Amino acid sequence: MEKIITALQERKKPVTRLTRNSKLFKTILNAIKDKKGENIISLDLRKIDEAVADFFILCEANSHIQVKAIANYIEQMVDEECGESPYHVEHGDQWTLSDYVNIVVHIFQREHRKFYNLEMLWEDAESMEHNA
Repeated sequence: MEKIITALQERKKPVTRLTRNSKLFKTILNAIKDKKGENIISLDLRKIDEAVADFFILCEANSHIQVKAIANYIEQMVDEECGESPYHVEHGDQWTLSDYVNIVVHIFQREHRKFYNLEMLWEDAESMEHNA
């Protein structure tokens, strides 16, 4: 976890701000939904000075195989649709982080998400559910 926090803090936050209507945001959400990610929530961090990105997108997977499948599909679809690659990816069996600078995606297995509880850590952020 410390390694991830350090990596996020070391990069510079971009000047250009995104919205939930941006192509990157929508592409990430669609990729998560296509791979059956659950409990999808975005946290709008734009009004928080200490934030390392404009948005966090969090979702759950039922297994380490699904965590990997979601992360790989996000990367594939963002490359195809937006022509972007992640700035940094931190792979794990229970949690994978994909950093697109303005948007940081957290893909968790359920128990791991409860343990880190990023929604509580960033409780000042506006939260929005994206479950269909």
